[in-house]
Amino acid sequence: MSGFVDEAQLNVRGGDGGAGAISFRREAHVPKGGPDGGDGGRGGDVILRADHNVASLLAFRDHPHRRAGRGVHGQGGRRHGAAGADLVVAVPEGTVVRDHESGELMADLARHGDTWVGASGGRGGRGNARFLTNARRAPSFAEQGEYGEERWLRLELKLFADAALVGFPNAGKSTLISVVSAAKPKIADYPFTTLEPHLGVVRFGEHELVLADIPGLVEGAAEGRGLGHRFLRHVERARVLVLVLDLAPVDGLEPAEQERTLLAELERYRPELLERPRLVIGAKADVATRDLAPGPDRFVVSAVTRRGLEPFLGRLAELVEAARSAAPAAAPVVVHRPAEQGFSVRRDDDGTWRVAGRGAERVVAMADLTNPEALAYVHDRFRRMGVDRALRRAGVREGDPVRVGPMEFEYAEGP
Repeated sequence: MSGFVDEAQLNVRGGDGGAGAISFRREAHVPKGGPDGGDGGRGGDVILRADHNVASLLAFRDHPHRRAGRGVHGQGGRRHGAAGADLVVAVPEGTVVRDHESGELMADLARHGDTWVGASGGRGGRGNARFLTNARRAPSFAEQGEYGEERWLRLELKLFADAALVGFPNAGKSTLISVVSAAKPKIADYPFTTLEPHLGVVRFGEHELVLADIPGLVEGAAEGRGLGHRFLRHVERARVLVLVLDLAPVDGLEPAEQERTLLAELERYRPELLERPRLVIGAKADVATRDLAPGPDRFVVSAVTRRGLEPFLGRLAELVEAARSAAPAAAPVVVHRPAEQGFSVRRDDDGTWRVAGRGAERVVAMADLTNPEALAYVHDRFRRMGVDRALRRAGVREGDPVRVGPMEFEYAEGP
């Protein structure tokens, strides 16, 4: 089943880093040479990239998982493992990326080529050759590869259009766009025919513009009523708004009341939308039972007889050109996640001390804690990072449980 999809969930996971190797040089007449274990390769990143060849988020509806390549393990002879392949995930221009749980804005991939790293690959583990010191001549341990980052994201598509047709269901928007452009939306005489936005390219004289047919709004759409609230975000990026009022309403709603309600819904959703250039058209002039109040930038049109289309399109083209000229070049909005610095110490309700911070957690995650030499190295790293000192200042006592990431230790005073 195909169609236009403008919301999707996406699970991304960076590739795991490769493990470092434990190896010792073997040479003739040298029973046990120095350590020569190579490093593991870094895991690949999952990168989201806006692509103008992608029309919707359909690809993620049934297949929401994306995985980058894992790093290759290191080998002896100081041979380092290859890095895992990055995975580039193409999304439509105008895709907004949010954290699935919090709803926090992570990136706005507005234009073709905009990129954002959705999940970073894990760091490759260091081989035992990296741990050679004057005091440690034959290190028998290496680091494990770090797990790649994993997260759930929410993708939302906001269409780009020069102008958006906004009106009640069955107001004549689909018929109008089918006549003035190459778009062929479904058209019928009942509400909510348009269940997805349609884009059409309108060519008028020397002008060319993109017109969007936004599914019909109903009163209360900004609060979630009806179908229209799902599509209000598509109005956000339109340079010009065109209010389409039905001059032959089956429900008897006067054009002035239609206009008042539409403006009220737009204001509730985004007050700044009322500051956009705006045209008002009275549609279905060929079967009109109501009149459109006269005024500037107000046109009576009929898509069937083409009455009023030329003056309407001419004025629309003027407003679009003016808006294009006034608009600054759009820059991608990307929220950069700062690298977490340092660590923090707190005590949970169950009495367990928790050391939080990516640096400290990474030391534990990449260590082979079954190896006594590796465990001693972890303790030394913590001492040099100041973890021991911070725990003592916080009030830790001999034998207290201390949790770092998924691992729990029993605190012991050093020598």
